[in-house]
Amino acid sequence: MDLQGPSTHLGSTAARFPRRSGARCGPLRFVLLARLLGAAAASLMVANAGAEAVADAPARPLLLATTTSVQESGLLDALLPEFTRTEGFVVRVIAVGSGAAIEMARKGDVDVVLAHSPAAEEALVRDDIAARRTPLMENYFVLAGPPEDPAEVAQAESPEAAMGRIFARKAAFVSRADRSGTHVKEQSLFEAAGVDPAARWPGRVETGSGMGGSLLVAGEKRAYILSDIGTFLAFRDRIGLVVLSKPAPSLRNVYSILPLDPSRFERPLESEGAAALERYLASPAVQRRIRDFGRDRFGESLFSPLRLPPEGGQ
Repeated sequence: MDLQGPSTHLGSTAARFPRRSGARCGPLRFVLLARLLGAAAASLMVANAGAEAVADAPARPLLLATTTSVQESGLLDALLPEFTRTEGFVVRVIAVGSGAAIEMARKGDVDVVLAHSPAAEEALVRDDIAARRTPLMENYFVLAGPPEDPAEVAQAESPEAAMGRIFARKAAFVSRADRSGTHVKEQSLFEAAGVDPAARWPGRVETGSGMGGSLLVAGEKRAYILSDIGTFLAFRDRIGLVVLSKPAPSLRNVYSILPLDPSRFERPLESEGAAALERYLASPAVQRRIRDFGRDRFGESLFSPLRLPPEGGQ
């Protein structure tokens, strides 16, 4: 703050109160000067406090819509803190089914999507909603159920045949019914088995919820359920179900990241943060962490990275 102003102001004050013979005006000058200097200091403190408040104000978080399986497996909790430390972007995770995540993307309600519903993801790119689709990792779906296996699913020659047995026996079955990537896969397996995906029977339960919650329901009802392997392993000890399906190409489960195209929406998108997250998750160091995630707890990896170069996969 310019202190010449108060000095000039003091001069005009002295002019209004001319010094009289014998009068002692020195103390008045000092009092006024002290008050003006105090006001100037207070103004500087307020200005500095305001500047610090602006500097300390958190930026808008990076909005990530992702499938519940990635969140409930614990992978994001393992990876995102380092991203925030190194890149400076705070990530707000919105864990929903892939269908809901795709819908949020179409409305421009998020900045980036991490999902496992390839057809719907490709449509986002084709419709210029997403700038691109980058596959990051994969695992596989499993058909789980009670160890006694009343529908003899374990004896089926394929996942499609296993779903056919569940329907034929009208066995207890839990469906997420939430348009998630898992639900879409479930419907495709039923359809391939010649079963109407919308078919209902007394033992079928629709949760409309995430993978973890649906697994808990299946465990309580001793029912069959289709799940990604990552979330199944994370919940296995709590539900008393076992994997009954055999590995098959139709059970492959690919996760991709899709930064949205900022030119398509009126709301400003955090496109810089979305691109930074894409680079981070695709980097060799993080891909190796994805490869190793779950080994110490489950004895096997929950996800297989797709961006590791051959020499970095060892």
